[in-house]
Amino acid sequence: MSSDFCLLIRNARILLPTGEFLVGDVQTRGREIVQVAPEITASATQPDRVIDANGLTLLPGVIDPQVHFREPGLEHKEDLFTASCACARGGVTSFLEMPNTRPLTTTQEALDDKLRRAADKCLVNYGFFIGATPENRQDLIEAQPTCGIKIFMGSMHGPLLVDDEEGLEPIFAKGTRLIAVHAEDQGRINQRRQEFAGISDPAIHSTIQDNQAALNATQLALKLSKKYQRRLHILHMSTAEEAELLRQDKPSWVTAEVTPQHLLLNTSAYEKIGTLAQMNPPLRSLHDNEVLWQALLDGVIDFIATDHAPHTLEEKAQTYPNSPSGMPGVETSLPLMLTQAMQGRCTVSQVSNWMSMAVAKAYGIPKKGAIAPGYDADLVLVDLDNYHPVLREEVVTKCGWSSFEGWNLTGWPVYTIVGGQVVYEKGKLNTEVRGQALTFEAATNTVD
Repeated sequence: MSSDFCLLIRNARILLPTGEFLVGDVQTRGREIVQVAPEITASATQPDRVIDANGLTLLPGVIDPQVHFREPGLEHKEDLFTASCACARGGVTSFLEMPNTRPLTTTQEALDDKLRRAADKCLVNYGFFIGATPENRQDLIEAQPTCGIKIFMGSMHGPLLVDDEEGLEPIFAKGTRLIAVHAEDQGRINQRRQEFAGISDPAIHSTIQDNQAALNATQLALKLSKKYQRRLHILHMSTAEEAELLRQDKPSWVTAEVTPQHLLLNTSAYEKIGTLAQMNPPLRSLHDNEVLWQALLDGVIDFIATDHAPHTLEEKAQTYPNSPSGMPGVETSLPLMLTQAMQGRCTVSQVSNWMSMAVAKAYGIPKKGAIAPGYDADLVLVDLDNYHPVLREEVVTKCGWSSFEGWNLTGWPVYTIVGGQVVYEKGKLNTEVRGQALTFEAATNTVD
């Protein structure tokens, strides 16, 4: 595509940065939005392509800030190409990927390798975390470009597990880069694994890795963040106790996210879908669902992430505890949340903020998350008038299943646009499109 390729989207219901809607047109040139107006004349713009979006809603492309795309080393579950195809189908135009691949993303060399792979394979935009180990503190300060440092305080083994205050403190003490934590207390988990050993019902997973394990780790991360005034992000918050802790004590430099799974699924899912409901941190109670929802609505929780973590059906079919934790999510997150909006639980504008602008703001990603001149032309046109179920045979992710199979959802993407190029259109992927590496503005210890 030429750098001056012009796309004209006509008659869309456009979400403006104010949160209001305008029925009108959007023009892009190259990778940028150049005009948003009630009407743009095609003759004046001389577009290379016109999309008639009558009846569709135009939103900023989703930025998914926590995914596990399995490449390199675990490509039998997913790879950067298949995962980015799934992103395109789900309206996700940018992602931030985690370091627990093989080899681990803990050095500049490993980060460079991922960036090369993504440039070759990814249909959407990409960024990568660097993983903390007890040994790579200099890499954590110097590696570029990265969206932040990922610390596994629990639910991990090997070099990526940093689970005690003595190991965590030096990471918080030096540098300014954002630290994102998987907050579970590994010591408590180990103790409870022994206590409940021999139980093969996957529902025991939520008892072993209980609310207290999550709260202990979040309290420790918050303590260290406050001690060093260090930018902290709490990944996939799952419990009412953590939400209430942040409601009482959330410094301006701390952010938190929640997954659609922890909002919409709970421990009752084990009976219905077994190990397909198993993830880390685990699903919780209906009460936790409700408290997390309220925290999201009140701004205690800042945004949505999927924690897309695919495993094959064969792997998932193993008996607990041999079954792996994790579920896919990038294809369904936007329709799941838009369906909640259409049911009155929140607004479309709130969903878009939680899945686009708030993420761009928290990670310092410039020119993303809004439909306005000068912003990148990362866009999704969704249909809010029709419902369609999640069907296994339509899933694009390599693992080939969804924990939300059978759910009837609205807000499915009809078109996904990355950098001014149509990457997904009415069920078809344009696999020639390539995204770009995201950039991250200098870290500051505030998100205001």
